[in-house]
Amino acid sequence: MPAAPLPEFSRSVKLKYVKLGYQYLVNNFLTFLLVPAMATVALELVRLGPDEILAKWRSLNLDLVEILASALLIVFAATVYFMSRPRPVFLVDYACFKPPCYCRVPSASFMEHIRLLNLDDPKSVQFQTRILERSGLGEETYLPPANHFIPPNPTMEASRAEAQLVIFSAIDDLIRKTGLKPKDIDILVVNCSLFSPTPSLSAMIVNKYKLRSNIRSFNLSGMGCSAGLISIDLARDLLQVHPNSNALVISTEIITPNFYPGKQRSMLLPNCLFRMGAAAILLSNRRREARRAKYRLVHVVRTHKGADDRAYLCVYEEEDPQGHSGISLSKDLMAIAGEALKSNITTIGPLVLPVSEQLLFFFTLVGRKLINPKWKPYIPDFKLAFEHFCIHAGGRAVIDELQKNLQLSPEHVEASRMTLHRFGNTSSSSLWYELNYIESKGRMRRGDRVWQIGFGSGFKCNSAVWKCNRTIKTPVDGPWADCIHRYPVDIPEVVKF
Repeated sequence: MPAAPLPEFSRSVKLKYVKLGYQYLVNNFLTFLLVPAMATVALELVRLGPDEILAKWRSLNLDLVEILASALLIVFAATVYFMSRPRPVFLVDYACFKPPCYCRVPSASFMEHIRLLNLDDPKSVQFQTRILERSGLGEETYLPPANHFIPPNPTMEASRAEAQLVIFSAIDDLIRKTGLKPKDIDILVVNCSLFSPTPSLSAMIVNKYKLRSNIRSFNLSGMGCSAGLISIDLARDLLQVHPNSNALVISTEIITPNFYPGKQRSMLLPNCLFRMGAAAILLSNRRREARRAKYRLVHVVRTHKGADDRAYLCVYEEEDPQGHSGISLSKDLMAIAGEALKSNITTIGPLVLPVSEQLLFFFTLVGRKLINPKWKPYIPDFKLAFEHFCIHAGGRAVIDELQKNLQLSPEHVEASRMTLHRFGNTSSSSLWYELNYIESKGRMRRGDRVWQIGFGSGFKCNSAVWKCNRTIKTPVDGPWADCIHRYPVDIPEVVKF
Protein backbone atom coordinates (compact mmCIF):
# COMPACT_ATOMS: atom_id res chain seq x y z
CA MET A 1 0.00 0.00 0.00
CA PRO A 2 1.33 3.47 -0.77
CA ALA A 3 2.18 5.56 2.25
CA ALA A 4 -0.40 8.12 3.26
CA PRO A 5 0.66 11.65 2.35
CA LEU A 6 1.82 13.85 5.18
CA PRO A 7 -0.76 16.44 6.22
CA GLU A 8 -0.03 20.00 5.18
CA PHE A 9 1.52 21.85 8.09
CA SER A 10 -0.54 24.99 7.48
CA ARG A 11 -3.73 22.95 7.79
CA SER A 12 -2.76 20.64 10.64
CA VAL A 13 -1.44 23.40 12.90
CA LYS A 14 -3.14 26.70 13.62
CA LEU A 15 -0.32 29.14 12.95
CA LYS A 16 -2.22 31.81 14.83
CA TYR A 17 -1.92 29.79 18.03
CA VAL A 18 1.76 29.12 17.33
CA LYS A 19 2.32 32.89 17.21
CA LEU A 20 0.28 33.38 20.37
CA GLY A 21 2.39 30.75 22.13
CA TYR A 22 5.58 32.43 20.92
CA GLN A 23 4.38 35.82 22.16
CA TYR A 24 3.42 34.40 25.56
CA LEU A 25 6.79 32.64 25.92
CA VAL A 26 8.92 35.66 24.95
CA ASN A 27 6.90 38.27 26.82
CA ASN A 28 7.01 36.20 30.02
CA PHE A 29 10.58 34.97 29.60
CA LEU A 30 11.87 36.58 32.82
CA THR A 31 8.97 35.11 34.76
CA PHE A 32 9.79 31.64 33.48
CA LEU A 33 13.38 32.17 34.66
CA LEU A 34 12.60 33.70 38.04
CA VAL A 35 9.90 31.28 39.19
CA PRO A 36 12.18 28.18 39.20
CA ALA A 37 14.98 30.18 40.85
CA MET A 38 12.67 31.46 43.58
CA ALA A 39 11.22 27.98 44.09
CA THR A 40 14.75 26.55 44.46
CA VAL A 41 15.67 29.19 47.06
CA ALA A 42 12.43 28.55 48.98
CA LEU A 43 13.05 24.78 49.06
CA GLU A 44 16.62 25.34 50.27
CA LEU A 45 15.40 27.62 53.09
CA VAL A 46 12.83 25.01 54.15
CA ARG A 47 15.50 22.30 54.12
CA LEU A 48 17.90 24.32 56.31
CA GLY A 49 15.35 25.16 58.99
CA PRO A 50 15.19 28.28 61.22
CA ASP A 51 18.09 27.33 63.52
CA GLU A 52 20.60 26.88 60.72
CA ILE A 53 19.42 30.04 58.94
CA LEU A 54 19.89 32.02 62.20
CA ALA A 55 23.35 30.52 62.67
CA LYS A 56 24.40 31.55 59.16
CA TRP A 57 23.13 35.09 59.80
CA ARG A 58 25.16 35.35 63.03
CA SER A 59 28.26 34.07 61.24
CA LEU A 60 28.25 37.18 59.03
CA ASN A 61 29.54 39.20 62.04
CA LEU A 62 27.75 42.40 61.05
CA ASP A 63 28.00 45.13 63.69
CA LEU A 64 25.51 47.94 64.28
CA VAL A 65 27.54 50.52 62.34
CA GLU A 66 27.60 48.37 59.20
CA ILE A 67 23.86 47.73 59.42
CA LEU A 68 23.09 51.45 59.86
CA ALA A 69 25.43 52.41 57.01
CA SER A 70 23.78 49.86 54.72
CA ALA A 71 20.31 51.12 55.67
CA LEU A 72 21.31 54.74 55.02
CA LEU A 73 22.77 53.80 51.64
CA ILE A 74 19.54 52.07 50.66
CA VAL A 75 17.45 55.07 51.79
CA PHE A 76 19.74 57.48 49.88
CA ALA A 77 19.56 55.40 46.69
CA ALA A 78 15.77 55.15 46.96
CA THR A 79 15.49 58.92 47.51
CA VAL A 80 17.65 59.69 44.45
CA TYR A 81 15.60 57.25 42.36
CA PHE A 82 12.22 58.73 43.31
CA MET A 83 13.45 62.33 43.00
CA SER A 84 14.85 61.72 39.51
CA ARG A 85 11.72 60.04 38.18
CA PRO A 86 9.62 62.23 35.83
CA ARG A 87 6.47 63.62 37.36
CA PRO A 88 3.33 61.86 36.16
CA VAL A 89 1.13 63.97 33.89
CA PHE A 90 -2.60 63.34 34.18
CA LEU A 91 -5.36 64.27 31.76
CA VAL A 92 -8.04 65.34 34.21
CA ASP A 93 -10.71 65.92 31.56
CA TYR A 94 -11.30 67.61 28.20
CA ALA A 95 -14.13 69.25 26.26
CA CYS A 96 -14.86 69.46 22.53
CA PHE A 97 -16.73 72.34 20.92
CA LYS A 98 -20.17 71.49 19.51
CA PRO A 99 -21.01 74.09 16.81
CA PRO A 100 -24.48 75.66 16.83
CA CYS A 101 -27.03 74.42 14.31
CA TYR A 102 -26.97 77.67 12.30
CA CYS A 103 -23.37 76.86 11.25
CA ARG A 104 -24.37 73.54 9.67
CA VAL A 105 -23.43 73.21 6.00
CA PRO A 106 -25.07 70.30 4.10
CA SER A 107 -23.28 69.13 0.98
CA ALA A 108 -25.96 70.52 -1.31
CA SER A 109 -25.64 73.97 0.28
CA PHE A 110 -21.86 73.85 0.07
CA MET A 111 -21.91 72.93 -3.62
CA GLU A 112 -24.54 75.57 -4.40
CA HIS A 113 -22.26 78.09 -2.71
CA ILE A 114 -19.30 76.90 -4.81
CA ARG A 115 -21.31 77.14 -8.04
CA LEU A 116 -22.34 80.72 -7.32
CA LEU A 117 -18.74 81.66 -6.55
CA ASN A 118 -17.41 80.01 -9.72
CA LEU A 119 -20.00 80.85 -12.39
CA ASP A 120 -17.21 81.42 -14.93
CA ASP A 121 -15.22 78.30 -14.00
CA PRO A 122 -17.24 75.06 -14.26
CA LYS A 123 -14.05 72.95 -14.09
CA SER A 124 -13.33 74.12 -10.53
CA VAL A 125 -16.92 73.28 -9.58
CA GLN A 126 -16.61 69.79 -11.07
CA PHE A 127 -13.31 69.22 -9.31
CA GLN A 128 -14.65 70.23 -5.88
CA THR A 129 -17.78 68.16 -6.49
CA ARG A 130 -15.66 65.05 -7.11
CA ILE A 131 -13.59 65.76 -4.00
CA LEU A 132 -16.65 66.21 -1.79
CA GLU A 133 -18.35 63.10 -3.19
CA ARG A 134 -15.34 60.99 -2.16
CA SER A 135 -14.36 62.88 0.99
CA GLY A 136 -16.26 60.82 3.56
CA LEU A 137 -17.88 63.95 5.03
CA GLY A 138 -21.53 63.75 6.07
CA GLU A 139 -24.39 66.21 6.03
CA GLU A 140 -23.85 67.74 9.48
CA THR A 141 -20.43 69.39 9.31
CA TYR A 142 -20.05 73.07 10.18
CA LEU A 143 -18.52 76.23 8.75
CA PRO A 144 -18.28 79.59 10.55
CA PRO A 145 -20.95 82.25 9.83
CA ALA A 146 -18.58 84.34 7.70
CA ASN A 147 -18.21 81.47 5.22
CA HIS A 148 -21.97 81.26 4.69
CA PHE A 149 -21.95 84.61 2.92
CA ILE A 150 -21.63 84.87 -0.86
CA PRO A 151 -18.84 85.76 -1.24
CA PRO A 152 -17.34 84.83 2.16
CA ASN A 153 -16.51 87.62 4.58
CA PRO A 154 -13.00 86.81 5.90
CA THR A 155 -12.49 89.95 7.99
CA MET A 156 -10.39 90.20 11.14
CA GLU A 157 -13.54 90.90 13.14
CA ALA A 158 -15.27 87.77 11.81
CA SER A 159 -12.15 85.67 12.46
CA ARG A 160 -11.94 86.88 16.06
CA ALA A 161 -15.65 86.17 16.48
CA GLU A 162 -15.14 82.56 15.38
CA ALA A 163 -12.11 82.18 17.67
CA GLN A 164 -14.08 83.49 20.64
CA LEU A 165 -17.02 81.22 19.86
CA VAL A 166 -15.09 77.96 19.54
CA ILE A 167 -12.42 78.56 22.21
CA PHE A 168 -14.59 80.13 24.92
CA SER A 169 -17.32 77.49 24.44
CA ALA A 170 -14.80 74.65 24.86
CA ILE A 171 -13.22 76.25 27.94
CA ASP A 172 -16.62 76.94 29.52
CA ASP A 173 -17.59 73.28 29.07
CA LEU A 174 -14.29 72.16 30.60
CA ILE A 175 -14.72 74.47 33.61
CA ARG A 176 -18.23 73.15 34.13
CA LYS A 177 -17.08 69.52 33.96
CA THR A 178 -14.02 69.86 36.21
CA GLY A 179 -14.92 72.69 38.58
CA LEU A 180 -11.69 74.38 37.51
CA LYS A 181 -11.20 77.96 38.68
CA PRO A 182 -9.34 80.37 36.37
CA LYS A 183 -6.91 81.26 39.17
CA ASP A 184 -5.88 77.58 39.36
CA ILE A 185 -4.49 77.60 35.80
CA ASP A 186 -0.69 77.83 35.94
CA ILE A 187 0.18 77.09 32.28
CA LEU A 188 -1.70 77.99 29.10
CA VAL A 189 -0.83 76.57 25.67
CA VAL A 190 -2.86 77.49 22.57
CA ASN A 191 -2.28 76.16 19.07
CA CYS A 192 -3.92 77.55 15.94
CA SER A 193 -1.97 77.17 12.73
CA LEU A 194 -3.32 79.76 10.27
CA PHE A 195 -4.85 82.55 12.36
CA SER A 196 -2.30 84.43 14.44
CA PRO A 197 -3.64 87.86 15.46
CA THR A 198 -2.14 90.47 17.76
CA PRO A 199 -2.78 90.29 20.67
CA SER A 200 -2.47 86.51 20.48
CA LEU A 201 -5.22 83.96 21.08
CA SER A 202 -3.58 83.06 24.40
CA ALA A 203 -3.79 86.74 25.43
CA MET A 204 -7.45 86.73 24.40
CA ILE A 205 -8.08 83.85 26.82
CA VAL A 206 -6.14 85.55 29.62
CA ASN A 207 -8.25 88.67 29.12
CA LYS A 208 -11.57 86.81 28.99
CA TYR A 209 -11.04 84.66 32.10
CA LYS A 210 -8.86 87.16 34.01
CA LEU A 211 -6.07 84.65 34.49
CA ARG A 212 -3.19 85.34 36.85
CA SER A 213 -0.48 87.78 35.84
CA ASN A 214 2.26 85.21 36.41
CA ILE A 215 0.70 82.56 34.14
CA ARG A 216 3.08 80.89 31.69
CA SER A 217 1.30 81.30 28.35
CA PHE A 218 2.32 80.11 24.89
CA ASN A 219 0.76 80.60 21.45
CA LEU A 220 1.77 78.12 18.70
CA SER A 221 1.04 78.94 15.06
CA GLY A 222 1.96 77.59 11.63
CA MET A 223 2.48 74.03 12.89
CA GLY A 224 -0.37 72.32 11.07
CA CYS A 225 -2.84 69.64 12.10
CA SER A 226 -0.36 67.84 14.37
CA ALA A 227 0.12 70.90 16.59
CA GLY A 228 -2.31 69.52 19.17
CA LEU A 229 0.22 66.87 20.19
CA ILE A 230 3.03 69.43 20.08
CA SER A 231 1.02 71.45 22.61
CA ILE A 232 0.64 68.37 24.78
CA ASP A 233 4.39 67.79 24.59
CA LEU A 234 5.15 71.40 25.53
CA ALA A 235 2.70 71.27 28.45
CA ARG A 236 4.25 67.99 29.62
CA ASP A 237 7.75 69.49 29.60
CA LEU A 238 6.56 72.51 31.56
CA LEU A 239 4.81 70.30 34.09
CA GLN A 240 8.10 68.47 34.67
CA VAL A 241 9.79 71.63 35.95
CA HIS A 242 6.83 73.31 37.66
CA PRO A 243 5.47 71.12 40.49
CA ASN A 244 1.87 71.16 41.70
CA SER A 245 0.60 72.85 38.51
CA ASN A 246 -2.34 72.74 36.11
CA ALA A 247 -1.95 73.21 32.35
CA LEU A 248 -4.77 74.25 30.03
CA VAL A 249 -4.23 73.25 26.38
CA ILE A 250 -6.42 74.64 23.58
CA SER A 251 -6.31 73.09 20.10
CA THR A 252 -8.24 74.67 17.22
CA GLU A 253 -8.13 75.98 13.66
CA ILE A 254 -9.94 79.15 12.65
CA ILE A 255 -11.60 78.65 9.26
CA THR A 256 -12.94 82.16 8.54
CA PRO A 257 -9.80 83.76 7.02
CA ASN A 258 -8.68 80.66 5.14
CA PHE A 259 -11.30 80.11 2.44
CA TYR A 260 -9.51 79.96 -0.93
CA PRO A 261 -11.44 81.82 -3.69
CA GLY A 262 -9.14 80.93 -6.59
CA LYS A 263 -8.95 78.16 -9.18
CA GLN A 264 -5.72 76.30 -8.33
CA ARG A 265 -6.74 72.67 -7.78
CA SER A 266 -4.06 71.89 -5.19
CA MET A 267 -5.42 74.81 -3.13
CA LEU A 268 -9.11 73.94 -3.47
CA LEU A 269 -8.84 70.72 -1.43
CA PRO A 270 -8.81 72.42 2.01
CA ASN A 271 -12.09 74.18 1.18
CA CYS A 272 -13.78 70.80 0.87
CA LEU A 273 -12.30 69.14 3.96
CA PHE A 274 -11.73 71.64 6.79
CA ARG A 275 -14.53 72.46 9.23
CA MET A 276 -15.07 74.18 12.60
CA GLY A 277 -13.79 72.59 15.80
CA ALA A 278 -11.87 73.11 19.03
CA ALA A 279 -10.85 71.19 22.14
CA ALA A 280 -9.84 72.28 25.65
CA ILE A 281 -7.71 69.85 27.68
CA LEU A 282 -6.79 70.06 31.36
CA LEU A 283 -3.46 68.46 32.29
CA SER A 284 -2.07 68.31 35.82
CA ASN A 285 0.89 66.92 37.76
CA ARG A 286 -0.89 67.22 41.11
CA ARG A 287 -1.00 63.87 42.89
CA ARG A 288 -4.49 64.51 44.22
CA GLU A 289 -5.79 64.71 40.65
CA ALA A 290 -4.74 61.12 39.95
CA ARG A 291 -7.93 59.74 41.47
CA ARG A 292 -10.36 61.63 39.25
CA ALA A 293 -8.16 61.98 36.14
CA LYS A 294 -9.28 60.08 33.06
CA TYR A 295 -5.85 59.29 31.58
CA ARG A 296 -2.14 59.36 32.30
CA LEU A 297 0.28 60.52 29.61
CA VAL A 298 2.78 57.74 28.91
CA HIS A 299 4.77 58.84 25.83
CA VAL A 300 4.98 61.63 23.26
CA VAL A 301 7.08 60.96 20.15
CA ARG A 302 7.65 63.69 17.56
CA THR A 303 9.04 63.23 14.04
CA HIS A 304 10.01 66.20 11.86
CA LYS A 305 10.91 65.66 8.17
CA GLY A 306 11.41 69.35 7.37
CA ALA A 307 15.04 68.83 6.34
CA ASP A 308 13.72 67.17 3.16
CA ASP A 309 12.58 69.78 0.61
CA ARG A 310 9.76 67.55 -0.67
CA ALA A 311 8.40 67.13 2.84
CA TYR A 312 8.81 70.83 3.64
CA LEU A 313 6.87 71.93 0.56
CA CYS A 314 4.11 69.31 0.50
CA VAL A 315 1.75 71.48 2.60
CA TYR A 316 2.62 75.06 1.72
CA GLU A 317 0.86 78.40 2.11
CA GLU A 318 1.39 80.60 -0.94
CA GLU A 319 -0.30 82.80 -3.51
CA ASP A 320 -1.60 81.54 -6.84
CA PRO A 321 -0.90 83.40 -10.15
CA GLN A 322 -3.97 85.59 -9.54
CA GLY A 323 -2.71 86.64 -6.09
CA HIS A 324 -5.14 84.58 -4.02
CA SER A 325 -3.59 83.12 -0.87
CA GLY A 326 -4.21 79.47 0.01
CA ILE A 327 -2.77 76.19 1.25
CA SER A 328 -1.28 74.07 -1.51
CA LEU A 329 -1.33 70.28 -1.00
CA SER A 330 1.24 68.30 -2.98
CA LYS A 331 0.46 65.07 -4.85
CA ASP A 332 3.31 63.50 -2.85
CA LEU A 333 1.51 64.16 0.44
CA MET A 334 0.48 60.55 1.15
CA ALA A 335 3.92 59.16 0.29
CA ILE A 336 5.61 61.72 2.54
CA ALA A 337 3.12 61.02 5.33
CA GLY A 338 3.96 57.32 5.01
CA GLU A 339 7.68 58.02 5.36
CA ALA A 340 7.08 60.22 8.41
CA LEU A 341 4.90 57.52 9.96
CA LYS A 342 7.62 54.90 9.45
CA SER A 343 10.14 57.12 11.22
CA ASN A 344 7.71 57.75 14.04
CA ILE A 345 6.79 54.11 14.65
CA THR A 346 10.47 53.15 14.53
CA THR A 347 10.93 55.39 17.56
CA ILE A 348 7.71 54.58 19.39
CA GLY A 349 7.82 50.83 18.69
CA PRO A 350 10.48 49.93 21.29
CA LEU A 351 8.62 52.00 23.89
CA VAL A 352 5.26 50.27 23.55
CA LEU A 353 5.59 46.94 21.71
CA PRO A 354 5.96 43.64 23.58
CA VAL A 355 9.37 41.96 23.35
CA SER A 356 8.03 39.28 20.99
CA GLU A 357 7.17 41.85 18.32
CA GLN A 358 10.47 43.67 18.76
CA LEU A 359 12.43 40.44 18.25
CA LEU A 360 10.49 39.55 15.10
CA PHE A 361 11.10 43.02 13.71
CA PHE A 362 14.81 42.84 14.59
CA PHE A 363 15.39 39.38 13.11
CA THR A 364 13.54 40.33 9.90
CA LEU A 365 15.64 43.47 9.60
CA VAL A 366 18.88 41.50 10.08
CA GLY A 367 17.69 38.87 7.60
CA ARG A 368 16.99 41.52 4.96
CA LYS A 369 20.46 42.97 5.46
CA LEU A 370 22.48 39.74 5.60
CA ILE A 371 20.49 36.99 3.89
CA ASN A 372 17.89 38.15 1.40
CA PRO A 373 17.00 41.83 0.78
CA LYS A 374 13.81 40.68 -0.99
CA TRP A 375 12.27 39.52 2.29
CA LYS A 376 9.15 41.49 3.11
CA PRO A 377 9.73 43.88 6.04
CA TYR A 378 7.94 42.77 9.19
CA ILE A 379 5.20 45.18 10.27
CA PRO A 380 4.82 44.99 14.06
CA ASP A 381 1.36 44.23 15.37
CA PHE A 382 0.50 47.44 17.20
CA LYS A 383 -2.84 45.93 18.19
CA LEU A 384 -0.86 44.12 20.90
CA ALA A 385 0.27 47.47 22.32
CA PHE A 386 -2.98 49.49 22.07
CA GLU A 387 -6.68 48.91 22.51
CA HIS A 388 -7.72 52.16 20.80
CA PHE A 389 -6.41 54.20 17.87
CA CYS A 390 -7.13 57.88 17.19
CA ILE A 391 -5.82 58.64 13.70
CA HIS A 392 -6.02 62.26 12.57
CA ALA A 393 -9.18 62.62 10.49
CA GLY A 394 -7.39 64.54 7.76
CA GLY A 395 -9.25 62.78 4.98
CA ARG A 396 -10.42 59.39 3.84
CA ALA A 397 -7.11 58.64 2.08
CA VAL A 398 -5.13 59.27 5.29
CA ILE A 399 -7.29 56.86 7.30
CA ASP A 400 -7.24 54.23 4.54
CA GLU A 401 -3.46 54.37 4.27
CA LEU A 402 -2.86 54.00 8.00
CA GLN A 403 -5.39 51.21 8.31
CA LYS A 404 -3.55 49.35 5.56
CA ASN A 405 -0.02 50.03 6.81
CA LEU A 406 -0.76 49.21 10.45
CA GLN A 407 -3.06 46.28 9.55
CA LEU A 408 -5.92 47.63 11.63
CA SER A 409 -9.48 46.34 11.67
CA PRO A 410 -12.47 48.51 10.67
CA GLU A 411 -13.35 48.89 14.37
CA HIS A 412 -9.91 50.29 15.15
CA VAL A 413 -10.39 53.14 12.65
CA GLU A 414 -14.11 53.58 13.31
CA ALA A 415 -13.61 56.62 15.56
CA SER A 416 -11.54 58.36 12.87
CA ARG A 417 -13.97 57.64 10.02
CA MET A 418 -17.04 58.65 12.02
CA THR A 419 -15.38 61.86 13.22
CA LEU A 420 -14.53 62.78 9.63
CA HIS A 421 -18.13 62.02 8.62
CA ARG A 422 -19.77 63.94 11.48
CA PHE A 423 -17.43 66.93 11.94
CA GLY A 424 -15.05 66.93 8.96
CA ASN A 425 -11.36 67.70 9.32
CA THR A 426 -11.19 69.91 12.42
CA SER A 427 -7.38 70.00 12.21
CA SER A 428 -5.52 69.59 15.52
CA SER A 429 -8.69 69.04 17.56
CA SER A 430 -9.88 66.01 15.55
CA LEU A 431 -8.04 63.56 17.84
CA TRP A 432 -10.16 64.69 20.80
CA TYR A 433 -13.44 64.26 18.92
CA GLU A 434 -12.26 60.72 18.15
CA LEU A 435 -11.41 60.01 21.77
CA ASN A 436 -14.81 61.32 22.79
CA TYR A 437 -16.43 59.01 20.23
CA ILE A 438 -14.77 55.98 21.86
CA GLU A 439 -15.95 57.13 25.30
CA SER A 440 -19.46 57.85 24.03
CA LYS A 441 -19.62 54.28 22.72
CA GLY A 442 -18.77 53.00 26.23
CA ARG A 443 -15.61 51.25 25.04
CA MET A 444 -12.99 52.83 27.32
CA ARG A 445 -11.95 50.58 30.22
CA ARG A 446 -9.44 50.99 32.99
CA GLY A 447 -5.95 50.08 31.79
CA ASP A 448 -6.78 50.57 28.10
CA ARG A 449 -4.04 52.21 26.04
CA VAL A 450 -4.76 54.86 23.41
CA TRP A 451 -2.51 55.85 20.51
CA GLN A 452 -3.11 59.31 19.04
CA ILE A 453 -1.41 59.91 15.68
CA GLY A 454 -1.31 63.37 14.09
CA PHE A 455 0.11 64.67 10.79
CA GLY A 456 0.90 68.27 9.95
CA SER A 457 2.75 70.67 7.70
CA GLY A 458 6.48 70.84 7.94
CA PHE A 459 6.18 67.80 7.47
CA LYS A 460 5.50 66.27 10.90
CA CYS A 461 4.14 63.04 12.35
CA ASN A 462 3.51 63.11 16.11
CA SER A 463 2.27 60.44 18.50
CA ALA A 464 0.91 60.45 22.04
CA VAL A 465 0.23 57.39 24.18
CA TRP A 466 -2.31 57.55 27.01
CA LYS A 467 -3.31 54.98 29.61
CA CYS A 468 -6.84 55.01 30.99
CA ASN A 469 -6.94 55.48 34.77
CA ARG A 470 -10.52 54.32 35.27
CA THR A 471 -13.42 52.91 33.33
CA ILE A 472 -15.07 55.90 31.64
CA LYS A 473 -18.80 56.25 32.03
CA THR A 474 -20.69 57.05 28.85
CA PRO A 475 -20.86 60.87 28.63
CA VAL A 476 -24.32 62.42 28.79
CA ASP A 477 -23.14 65.59 27.07
CA GLY A 478 -20.49 66.58 24.54
CA PRO A 479 -20.36 66.71 20.75
CA TRP A 480 -21.66 63.16 20.24
CA ALA A 481 -24.43 63.15 22.86
CA ASP A 482 -27.32 63.78 20.45
CA CYS A 483 -26.18 61.50 17.63
CA ILE A 484 -24.01 58.67 18.98
CA HIS A 485 -26.96 56.25 18.76
CA ARG A 486 -26.85 56.64 14.95
CA TYR A 487 -23.20 55.69 14.66
CA PRO A 488 -21.38 53.93 13.13
CA VAL A 489 -22.94 54.63 9.73
CA ASP A 490 -22.09 53.16 6.36
CA ILE A 491 -20.00 55.56 4.30
CA PRO A 492 -20.14 54.83 0.54
CA GLU A 493 -17.06 55.24 -1.60
CA VAL A 494 -18.87 57.87 -3.67
CA VAL A 495 -21.93 59.93 -2.75
CA LYS A 496 -23.48 61.48 -5.85
CA PHE A 497 -25.02 64.96 -5.53
